[in-house]
Amino acid sequence: MPAPLEQLARASAPAPLTDAVRLSGFLDLVPDPRGCRGRRYPLSALVTAAAASVLAGARSLAAITEWISDAPAWACRVLGFPVDPLTGAVRVPHPHTLRRLLVQLDGDALDRAIGAFLTARATPAGPGLRAIAVDGKALRGSRTATTTYVTLLAAMDHTGNVLAQRQVADKSNEIPAFAPLLDTINLADTVITADALHTQHTHGAYLRERGAHYIAQVKANHPSLLDRVRRLPWPDITLDHYERTRAHHRHEIRRLKTAAFAHIDYPDAKQALQVVRWRHDFTSSKLTIERVYLITSLPPGAASGAQLASWIRGHWKIENLLHHVRDRTFREDDSKIHVGRLPRVMAGLRNLAISVHRQNGHTNIAAALREAARDWDRPLTALGLTG
Repeated sequence: MPAPLEQLARASAPAPLTDAVRLSGFLDLVPDPRGCRGRRYPLSALVTAAAASVLAGARSLAAITEWISDAPAWACRVLGFPVDPLTGAVRVPHPHTLRRLLVQLDGDALDRAIGAFLTARATPAGPGLRAIAVDGKALRGSRTATTTYVTLLAAMDHTGNVLAQRQVADKSNEIPAFAPLLDTINLADTVITADALHTQHTHGAYLRERGAHYIAQVKANHPSLLDRVRRLPWPDITLDHYERTRAHHRHEIRRLKTAAFAHIDYPDAKQALQVVRWRHDFTSSKLTIERVYLITSLPPGAASGAQLASWIRGHWKIENLLHHVRDRTFREDDSKIHVGRLPRVMAGLRNLAISVHRQNGHTNIAAALREAARDWDRPLTALGLTG
């Protein structure tokens, strides 16, 4: 190796911040699936390196291993890879080493560590209630022995920060995974939004026991509850919020009405809501009118009509800010990673990258990935390893 390059390779890494939130510290709590013999590389170093590469735009396992192989020696030392005591060279793992680990890694444990890391580095929430959306996503092509695809249930605050994720059990649905998903999150002073599938009495009771409020959609899966809410005298109820928007080649009008209702057959429900959406598509000239009914544990006066409307509409940010980004920017649905737990683990690493970039003030995740890829230090700094 030429002398200048050798000197650059042996250059010291940027000093870590003493008060930084380091991802590697949270990964120490993830169980190592490998045997005790032959562990040449710490689990935290391998997973942190994978996370850093995804922050820099790696979409596949091949891209992750190439990023690690190309990383300078100082970056490998910062990541925690061992240094040869005789030569001072940093040993990096073979691609098969990383693959064998990620195939066996406990995805739920990894997501708990990622959620704790993101919560620790997030800016403290301001006064008022924090809105959290819960929604599921199927990983296309992630076939297992008992199901055609893996379904992941995620919780994300309405600002785009992923708080938790959990895999839905095979031969089951999202309903049993709801409470275990939220068990790892502090639900004090929060409002939980979810689709009609999670309008379950057990879910409502669970949220109220945890100190959280809810805004639950009411559809035909609860026919008696829907009938009671729909039969309220909505034409005689005062309008609480009106909003007109023009975007995405369409014109929309949203009207919100709220009604105090003391006898709703749902745990601690205080109000019924009606949302009427008028949509005029400029391309097809089609006009659609949709009526949506919801119930909430928020008492009258606890939130304005504008705030309720914002939370109801904000629930779908989990589709736009998380699922859509994973599909379009990371090409998750086109991914060729189908072996073992790899699809599950990669989804967690993508959640981490999206949330870290949003916490750092980026709104365009594709641009954030390109920016991180231009400097080896940027993804390491984002994960708290350098300053």
